[in-house]
Amino acid sequence: MDSTERRSFGEQAARPPNGGSKKSNRTLAARILVAIGLLYIFLLSIEMMGCGFKLFGGKFADALMQSCSDPVVGLFIGILATGLIQSSSTTTSLIVGFVGGGVLTFELAIPMLMGANVGTTITNILVSFGFVTRKEDFRRAFAGATVHDFFNLCSVAVLFPIEIRFHLIRNMALYLGEMFRHVGGVEFASPLKTAIKPVSNMILMLLKDVLGLGNMTTGILLVCISLCALFFALIFLVKTLRALIVERAEQFINRYLFRNDFTAILLGVALTVAVQSSSVTTSLVVPLVAAGVVTLRQCYPFTLGANVGTTCTALLASLATVTAAENGMVGVDTAFAHLLFNLLGIAIFYPLKAIPIWLAERLADLAAESKRWAVVFVLAVFFGFPLLIILLS
Repeated sequence: MDSTERRSFGEQAARPPNGGSKKSNRTLAARILVAIGLLYIFLLSIEMMGCGFKLFGGKFADALMQSCSDPVVGLFIGILATGLIQSSSTTTSLIVGFVGGGVLTFELAIPMLMGANVGTTITNILVSFGFVTRKEDFRRAFAGATVHDFFNLCSVAVLFPIEIRFHLIRNMALYLGEMFRHVGGVEFASPLKTAIKPVSNMILMLLKDVLGLGNMTTGILLVCISLCALFFALIFLVKTLRALIVERAEQFINRYLFRNDFTAILLGVALTVAVQSSSVTTSLVVPLVAAGVVTLRQCYPFTLGANVGTTCTALLASLATVTAAENGMVGVDTAFAHLLFNLLGIAIFYPLKAIPIWLAERLADLAAESKRWAVVFVLAVFFGFPLLIILLS
């Protein structure tokens, strides 16, 4: 047998039989279906968590915002209220309603919007706690979650004093609002909410109507159920993703989805506009960062895009109902203020991205060594410090 024949024989022996190929395809299809199911549970748990927080934290957040009389207090009320109800969209809607009803001035609404940007990032951190039992995964996940926090905190640290002194965002928002006074928008329905909301509402109805539980008890139960579902989905989702994401799939993600910062920003904007929730969008990338498929530097521009995407949704909604009446313009002005805050933040901290990335990495190192740092960060930034400032004021 010459060398050519031996090589041909070896290639045939190495080639898997048709039965093995079919079995491999069935395994791949099964893993994809499992991943889709786990992803659905993951997204459903985030929706349920938001509903739960709204039930037992919504009235408190409402009362907080009505009591605002100072920009500094407004900033921390925005953080605390959004941390409680886990939805910047809900907070923004409340702010628009209060400004339109004369309960809140537009000048005080802007610091609240800044606070809402910070408060909504708590969802990412809760997702990262799903990896707390695996040190290196948790290190990467916590850094991927908190880089969003540090971008918002850095943006607030720079833009809040400028806004108080020069009213930059207010003046720009009013100018843009005047330009769009007679522009009509389009309504946009999220396909993700269409798929998830009915199941979430069914669980809520079961707890409230069938079992006859009150809002507080229902809210607490929903949060507990959602956290259990979240951790379950994350544990098995990461395992499934690692089995699915072989070298070619990883190259596809890096080459096409996150191949450069501009693409990552556009992806963040598009996904957030599609699902109408920056919390959901940025939470989706945390497992990819934990698995090492997406790096922290690739995750950073994606979160910037998500920040812009969530304001675009509010802007579309406000333009859809805009009229020459004062209440119609309030929605547009508020949406533009939110958008401008994020765009100005990107203009400053995209070139200076080393700062939030370094802060996220250092905090993740501390949290990986001692989980107490992660708990202290969440309690202090989202609840303790805002509550202290509000009470002292």
